[in-house]
Amino acid sequence: MKSLSIFVGMFRSRTTLQMEILALRHQLAVLQRTHPRRLQIHPLDRLLWILLSRIWQGWREALVIVKPATVIHWHREGFRLFWKLKSCHKRLGRHTVTKELKDLIRKMSLENPLWGAPRIHGELLRAWRPSGRDISRKIHDQTN
Repeated sequence: MKSLSIFVGMFRSRTTLQMEILALRHQLAVLQRTHPRRLQIHPLDRLLWILLSRIWQGWREALVIVKPATVIHWHREGFRLFWKLKSCHKRLGRHTVTKELKDLIRKMSLENPLWGAPRIHGELLRAWRPSGRDISRKIHDQTN
């Protein structure tokens, strides 16, 4: 049986062998750095196994320290965390407009009744104050 595995090993690609060596050496390193009773797997260890599972088909056969289902669970957990963080930190809607800026737009609109929202927006940009054209149009329409 051993000679059969050696014979099969001769026909594997160099990349596959390098992946297997990387996986086995990594598992040895994890086992050497951990306490004999409790296996300590760091986030970078998990990331390595997730990447190996994505690019190497034979990763399940080389995995000894955890079950393959555990690596799949890590991948799903990371995917959920990515989308949770991506969706939670985004602010929806327009930026808030300060009371001072609203008062300035109203003042400009009352002092210059012929100016529309694009002109007020341009004047605000020249004065280095960020404002949207829609905001100045809305406030201009409220004053007229």
